[in-house]
Amino acid sequence: MEASFDITLQMVITVFAGISAQVMAAYFKLPSIVLLLLLGILLGADGVGLLHPHMLGTGLEVIVSLATAIILFEGGLKLDLRELGRVSVSLQLLVTLGTLITLLGGSMAAHWLGEFPWNIAFLYASIVVVTGPTVIGPLLKQINVDRQVATLLEGEGVLIDPVGAILAYVVLDTILNGDADPINAIIGLLMRLGVGGSIGAVGGYLMSWIFKRANFISFELKNLVVLAVLWGLFTLAQTIRSESGIMTTVVAGVVFANSSVPEERLLRSFKNQLTILSVSVLFILLAADLSIASVLALGWGSLLTVLVLMFVVRPINILLCTWNSDLNWRQKLFLSWVAPRGIVSASVASLFAISLTQRGINGGDAIKALVFLTIIMTVFCQGLTAGWIVKWLRITSKDATGALIVGCNPLSLLIARFFQERGESVVMIDTDSQYFTQAEAQNLRVIASSALDAEVLEEAGIASMGTFLAVTNNGEVNFVLAQRAAEEFSPPRVLAVFPRDPQASNSTNSKVDQAFASDLPIKTWNEYLNDGRVKLGTTTLNEEEFASQQEHIQEKIQTGLLVPLLVEREERLQVMSANQDWEIGDRIIYLLYDSRPNLLKRLSGASQSTPLSLETLAEVEEVPAAKLSQLSASEASTN
Repeated sequence: MEASFDITLQMVITVFAGISAQVMAAYFKLPSIVLLLLLGILLGADGVGLLHPHMLGTGLEVIVSLATAIILFEGGLKLDLRELGRVSVSLQLLVTLGTLITLLGGSMAAHWLGEFPWNIAFLYASIVVVTGPTVIGPLLKQINVDRQVATLLEGEGVLIDPVGAILAYVVLDTILNGDADPINAIIGLLMRLGVGGSIGAVGGYLMSWIFKRANFISFELKNLVVLAVLWGLFTLAQTIRSESGIMTTVVAGVVFANSSVPEERLLRSFKNQLTILSVSVLFILLAADLSIASVLALGWGSLLTVLVLMFVVRPINILLCTWNSDLNWRQKLFLSWVAPRGIVSASVASLFAISLTQRGINGGDAIKALVFLTIIMTVFCQGLTAGWIVKWLRITSKDATGALIVGCNPLSLLIARFFQERGESVVMIDTDSQYFTQAEAQNLRVIASSALDAEVLEEAGIASMGTFLAVTNNGEVNFVLAQRAAEEFSPPRVLAVFPRDPQASNSTNSKVDQAFASDLPIKTWNEYLNDGRVKLGTTTLNEEEFASQQEHIQEKIQTGLLVPLLVEREERLQVMSANQDWEIGDRIIYLLYDSRPNLLKRLSGASQSTPLSLETLAEVEEVPAAKLSQLSASEASTN
């Protein structure tokens, strides 16, 4: 009875400490793994001595296995195949060539600098080839890096986990059995990947079928059914081929997530909560089981091993795996810096240390200490500096490109063409098909559905878009759509055309900016575009006339003769907001009321003429802002 109570007390302390670390990390805006490691070590035998994971016995291995299955399944759920398509080649290279580079580079560093024998050096390198979603996911949420880099890091973290873990088990099996034949090792690796992938694919389809067809089961129960099936698949794979279950969980998550399952977002929320709990428990337990003395006993050679892994092996890895990609040097530099190791490395190292010790092979405790030294150094150095480096390199999600536009009308078509001609992705959503033909003629993607449906927004790729713009003819609807998008998906820029006070004072505290100008009569301006009663103008704000330029433009905005559409700043195009702070050097693109027919009738989609291009736009000369004041009063009265 006393032993049972002691184990219960250990688990209660672990859960309480883990959740407390998560709360503190959220409050101080730090990577959660940093506090989990610190708190775990503090509560362990080398700290205050409250936690003793060895008391759990074989139960620790069970907890690690089942929790890791949840973590990797949740990581698989986050992998969007459409997003991965943009970085597929680089991702494939990172998981294959990158694994080989890290394996060879890490083993050479551990052997020559850390003075480990070759077998232990290879085992260490095989363990640290993984990065892991448990560290990458929370880190990316905090630093808001641009979507292309985030997708690559997330994909690498999820997909390399099973490959790395299985590789590590193959290396361990080779060491324990004394079979150094590389052919057998490769066959063992491929068998585990094949068995795990096949079971995961079938299991993922089965879970998606249950969600779609088993309507007699409540949604809450469906979540638990998925959890039970997941653990069943994991155990089945492990039974057929040891260590293939890790691959099973990842593939099951990917298949399920890309099967268009209804209410999938709610399942993700449930699994995300389980993942947070699993990560918290595992990191606390494994950190508490770490001997600080064994880490300090490693010496300077091991410290140099980790530094080489971080500053030599990783940059070479990224350089070779992304050499033919469209990533710029800033993105590649950030990828070279960020590769923190996570829970898979920690759990595998802990289990390997036990296996080596039981077989009488020296190096088990040392390899565990070296892996944890790698985790600590990468997490603290990279995790704590990643946010600063993202801002320094200017690759935050606020710099994300592309636009998701709700409302397909002449004004939105004009804005969409500007983004499209910049090479940025544009998706339009509307239920009214009046202007679909014009949009399709301009090669714009249009989804005929309601933007109130979160799944439609996900299908449109809102996660990778820099701008969400609601510009239908109904201002109140625009505001509601934009507010929901901001709350559920948090795009970098959320704008909408809505009345000055759509819902009392809520608008002032919302994340939605008023697009273009206050109280813009969107329906009227769409009619002007159809009738050709407007012309397009651009003005660049210069230092000498900055004040007068602003005054002239604001005057025309207030009289309703001018609508500022876009601002080009530092070679980036953004939709203008009503409260935009203008800066010297900004290039303002606007519509100006003009009763004379002009080029805009063709450009806005009123006729199916030559599609809009930047060369066509260039036919409209840039107008100095001061000349706007020369607009006749008669034109104003006409408006």
